[in-house]
Amino acid sequence: MNHAHLPRPPLILGAAGVLPPLLCVALALVDPTLILPATIGGGLYAALILSFLGGMWWMEALLRRDDRGWPYLVAVLPSLIGWALLLPPLLAGGSIRLALILLGLVIMVTPLVDLRVGTAMRTNTRWARQRWAMSLGLGGLTLILGLIAPR
Repeated sequence: MNHAHLPRPPLILGAAGVLPPLLCVALALVDPTLILPATIGGGLYAALILSFLGGMWWMEALLRRDDRGWPYLVAVLPSLIGWALLLPPLLAGGSIRLALILLGLVIMVTPLVDLRVGTAMRTNTRWARQRWAMSLGLGGLTLILGLIAPR
């Protein structure tokens, strides 16, 4: 990837990545009987995307042939964080509200990890803008789901 070019598919599909949580927010606001399933569905989607980001960090470290352990440790944390946040409300009656708020905040700061773990954000400004937009969009919508989630 050069500094000026970002292929259309990541632009389009990346932007479309906010459609599932947007639909979940809309469902929760339009039909109060759907608040719980919409918030759970939005939270599961957010956790899956967070895990996907960890996979990107892992692959970037592999492509750099990074021998240090910390990039790979950081890369597995998103899956563990998403799982740890959603497991209590799904199994033990924990707060889905708190889980979604924390999940949204974590997603919103993932581009900062991109900057530390890899080089793509530092070498491609279009990708950096795209990542910030996607993370703020998904993280913000997940945060909204947390705010409207049942107590």
